[in-house]
Amino acid sequence: MAQALAWRARQEKIPCTVIVPDNAPETKLAAIRRYGAKIIQVSFDEVWNVVVTHHYPPLEGSVFIHPFADMRMMTGNGTAGLEILEDLPNVDSVVIPFGGGGLSVGIASAIRAKSPRTRVYAVEPETAAPLSASFAAGSAQEIHRIPSFVDGIGGKCVLPEMWERARNLLLPVVVSLSDITMAVRLLIERNRIVAEGAGAASVAAAMTGKAGLGKIVCIVSGGNIDSSKLGRILAGGIP
Repeated sequence: MAQALAWRARQEKIPCTVIVPDNAPETKLAAIRRYGAKIIQVSFDEVWNVVVTHHYPPLEGSVFIHPFADMRMMTGNGTAGLEILEDLPNVDSVVIPFGGGGLSVGIASAIRAKSPRTRVYAVEPETAAPLSASFAAGSAQEIHRIPSFVDGIGGKCVLPEMWERARNLLLPVVVSLSDITMAVRLLIERNRIVAEGAGAASVAAAMTGKAGLGKIVCIVSGGNIDSSKLGRILAGGIP
């Protein structure tokens, strides 16, 4: 999302500042810089506070664009769901990585409106699965998040406004870090696609049978992984 925002800002010739966690991969940071955006790196907890409050005091007066709890963002994401149905009208399952819910809710809204029978799964890593916890409790939950190489998804909580949308659209799935590394390797070796942990999580869910049977579409949303981490995964380890 940060790269897309930076790219669009450059197209419109307006300044752009992106707030990212201090563990963001260098590949992602380099891409943002290439588009001319300014980067502010803070701790994950500080980033999440911005997500929850929809506010970052040092940039008071700027136009704030939320990374996922934004109707315009979700509407745009929904077009991916329409494209899936155009290419595969009888799709049985669509599997989407879940970070904050903007991508999965947007796509699910479009798919469920056009194809109610299609299951839409939201995938989280075992180290940070607030959506799964929320479904288990029946309300939006905050969990203890354990940092991992899967840095593009897996938040501390499900925002209440996102829970109200997600609860009727998504089916939660949790995958292990080892399953995700297996999916990263498979994508490279079989498909020549380089995916970060978050992007490969959907494939991990399908490979382990957690996305049901039939015709399955996996959203591989992210290829920002540092070479050192990728090397360890290809060697059979977990970064």
